[in-house]
Amino acid sequence: MLTKGDDYPIHQTPEPIAYAGSDRNFYDRYFFNAYAPDGSAFVAVAFGVYPALNVADAHIAIVKDGKERCLHASRVLGMERMDIRVGPIAIDIVEPLQVLKVTVTGTEGIAGEITFEGRSFPIEEPRFVRRNGPRLFMDYTRLTQNVRASGWVEVDGERIAISGWVGTRDRSWGIRPVGAPDPQPTPGGMMAQFFWQWSPINFEDRSVFFHINADGDGKPWNTRAVILPDGAGPEGGHHTEAATMETELVPGTRHAKRGVLTIPMEQGAATVTIEPTGNTFLMRGIGYGGEWRHGALKGELAVAREDIDCANFDSNDMSNLHIQAISKATLSVPGQPDQHGIGVFEQLILGPYRPLAL
Repeated sequence: MLTKGDDYPIHQTPEPIAYAGSDRNFYDRYFFNAYAPDGSAFVAVAFGVYPALNVADAHIAIVKDGKERCLHASRVLGMERMDIRVGPIAIDIVEPLQVLKVTVTGTEGIAGEITFEGRSFPIEEPRFVRRNGPRLFMDYTRLTQNVRASGWVEVDGERIAISGWVGTRDRSWGIRPVGAPDPQPTPGGMMAQFFWQWSPINFEDRSVFFHINADGDGKPWNTRAVILPDGAGPEGGHHTEAATMETELVPGTRHAKRGVLTIPMEQGAATVTIEPTGNTFLMRGIGYGGEWRHGALKGELAVAREDIDCANFDSNDMSNLHIQAISKATLSVPGQPDQHGIGVFEQLILGPYRPLAL
């Protein structure tokens, strides 16, 4: 059961806040993205606390004209989890589970104020639990919510108005590998294969969510699809674990050229056709890998800018495998007119995956 407290970074276990515990790899994270209606501009934010490592970090990335301009910040947590600020990047919880605001005080040419307002009550995804050999690799809970975004961002003196934008935010807490790797590897505990797709899509009056984690043979170990009308409450929408995604890869890469999501419904199957626009967000820009990986100890306070060419990059470089492709989408539901929308197609494929001949 989700409560208002779940929107604060004070969890201690992979379960809702009513329970307590500890683990070296425990984390508590915010994620936000938003994009222009035509997909021409995109912003993403991540903010995490790592209680056992006593570290907090925050990141913002702005994608426009083939460039990804990032601001990274990290500090010693000081064991105070209610201070949701790292250097110039801060989060305000205006209304738990409904309205949150990100503020970036001008630093290294980047600034902004963005308000994210939920289109419906957030969904609680199935709990993610996975072991590699004897090692607990992940064990966490995540809520996800499509949003309408407003405000502005500024990069090197160019102000981008955020008006009519939509996007997605999530909150996850639990156990994932964070910070520096353990000095002694565990035999049989190394991650040799990982398949992940996530596609939250915004349509005119509803949202569609889909995610899948699968093993190398394509068998899902965590998956869910949801069709959620605007204004839906905690028990609203259509939820199923029987949805499937057919993916066509860009030749020679592990990134999708196109995806077709099929969602079983009582009146017949709904389909969502997802077509990346060519604008790609590299997730390392907000700490998913790279020098500024989540939980890395950078000292009392460290802030740095990073600029990434996200139009021309080696798609097979390990650091570039994890992406969000800004995508146009078409929703077809039996007996209803088609709807056109926009969202992201997040992808990370490591190791073998037989359904795609990898």
